[in-house]
Amino acid sequence: MKKTLIYSTLAAWMLTVSSCEQKEYLNPSSASETQVITDVYGLISLANGLQYRYSVGGAGVTYSMISANGLTTKELLVLNAGNTDLDLLGKGSGNVQGNNAIVSNLWAQSHLTKSNADIILKNINVAADPALKSGLTAYASIFRALSLGALGEFWQQAPIGTAANIAFNTREEVLKEAIATLETAATAITATAPSADFTTRVVNSIDMPNTIQALIARYSLMLGDYDKALAAANKVDLTKKSAFNFDDVSQNPVFFNSFGNRNVTEPVNTALGLPDALKPEAGDKRVTFYTQTATPARNLGTGFFTSNTAQIPVYLPGEVTLIKAEVLARKGTIDAAVTELDKVRTKTTDVWGIGASLPAYSGVKDATSVLTEIYKNRAIELYMSGLKLDDSRRFGRPATERNRDWYPYPTNERQNNTSTPADPAN
Repeated sequence: MKKTLIYSTLAAWMLTVSSCEQKEYLNPSSASETQVITDVYGLISLANGLQYRYSVGGAGVTYSMISANGLTTKELLVLNAGNTDLDLLGKGSGNVQGNNAIVSNLWAQSHLTKSNADIILKNINVAADPALKSGLTAYASIFRALSLGALGEFWQQAPIGTAANIAFNTREEVLKEAIATLETAATAITATAPSADFTTRVVNSIDMPNTIQALIARYSLMLGDYDKALAAANKVDLTKKSAFNFDDVSQNPVFFNSFGNRNVTEPVNTALGLPDALKPEAGDKRVTFYTQTATPARNLGTGFFTSNTAQIPVYLPGEVTLIKAEVLARKGTIDAAVTELDKVRTKTTDVWGIGASLPAYSGVKDATSVLTEIYKNRAIELYMSGLKLDDSRRFGRPATERNRDWYPYPTNERQNNTSTPADPAN
């Protein structure tokens, strides 16, 4: 089945839910939840809907996360103040309120994706074929974890479950839930590999075994669980791609909404918004990968946002290697950390065409210096990945390098859930 055909039929299968109360909106052309959960191919169609909801459109998690993170951490600038919600995110601090559309979309679509994944996992036994069941489990688990991970990066608390006036969990609990979901998925596909009957029926651009381990490493690092992060990172095959796919109907959301014109956002500069002390070194090829010479009619941004059909990686090999470097540095094995760091600094390319082509690290070999170099390389290597806000907090970077630490809770959540906590001060 072609991806375009899959994507074009998703709207008839996706169920609409909210974080505080699950509802179903029926119309004559859509499938009810009962119809979907009693048929394995209904679950597969709902699984395809996960990638569509998460990655497609200006309201999806991918666009909202990249744009919000980029504006909050000063990777991006707003080209037209008429884009009010983006402009307010760029100004930061008290300008970001619960009624900000980008913040609200990021929250809502993360919860909606997670809730649809929950429906699949709750009804997974409909799949009698173990090879179909393992594929569904892994696919739904990846998007459940990605959604929880987005919530855990931008908010101090978030609900894990779905119910009226549901209590909020700490971000640590949210991230632990994401990891537990991924570990269950890893067990499932190790026991039984997904069948071709599954992989030919989904948007098959995600390398599930490697993505599961890469995400376990990512969220374990965020939690400070260094042993688990390192163990998972060591299991990732860095020669494999894992991506969100797009076509002329379901377009790359950053290119379609922002970089395909010069009226919304673009990279703040070719230093990628980094302070003088951390600016990319002369000759760093990653700068020319992510940016281009600005002209009045051309957006400065390139990277993974060059056309409507350009893929966006779920994770990058450089992220996995830098996770290893950071863990080793934080555990005090500095020489080993530098070895991993140099794999990123000196590589000329990777499976995604990213290479720095720089000399090996020659700075001071103490934990503080090496961790600063790791942060710098994460900011360059993972530019516009949506991960920099957590990096900035985790590395204890100066508050001047970001305009908020956490986001306020969306107004519609507060209006519908009496358990919503007070907004963070900043």
